Amino acid sequence: MMNRLGPILLLLAFCLSPGNAVAHGSVSPKDDLCMIRIGYYRAHFRIYLPRSQGHRQFCEDIPGTGETVFVMEYVHKGLGQAPIDFRIIRNTTGKGVFTSLEDVQKIADLDAVTVIHHAAEIQPDVFTYRYDFEEKGEFVGIVSVRNPQNGKLYTAVFPFAVGFTGLGWWPWFVALAMVLQLHYLWMSGWFVRWRRMRLKRKLVVIAGTGNA
Repeated sequence: MMNRLGPILLLLAFCLSPGNAVAHGSVSPKDDLCMIRIGYYRAHFRIYLPRSQGHRQFCEDIPGTGETVFVMEYVHKGLGQAPIDFRIIRNTTGKGVFTSLEDVQKIADLDAVTVIHHAAEIQPDVFTYRYDFEEKGEFVGIVSVRNPQNGKLYTAVFPFAVGFTGLGWWPWFVALAMVLQLHYLWMSGWFVRWRRMRLKRKLVVIAGTGNA
């Protein structure tokens, strides 16, 4: 069983390595940089904790509170001419990292759970915003961009944790790998053959004892 499980765990290890960290929301890793998708707009997305982590960058979850800098470097040049609205709310959806835009839209009073709100503004070269997190918890970032030509609004959300010190997704992926392996063994008849083999061994032992 471990021989079959090994390749699966190696694959999961690769997927969870720093350069291939599992992403969620509208942020995904690409070429060691995190990419945020806001409709058809694209930007490199980074989070910094300059006082505690120096130049180390994060995609979403950050390990501590304090001064936090959000940075979006535009891939789509149109972002430099579009007003960008940036909001962070406490994650009250109960969905954790699986929180979607639809979940956020169901919140009756968005202002009541809003931690920070940077009203729509054009930042021509790169979007930056600084905030001092005073407490740990689960949050959701909301980035909205209105196309200045057709007036259409595009929105992206990215759930993240502040003060993240848990085990991450390792236990879940290992558990999933084991469930898949057990399912494969069951469907392939391995357990039936194993039980038959055990029964034969018992019968041999009993027969040997009876002849003694």
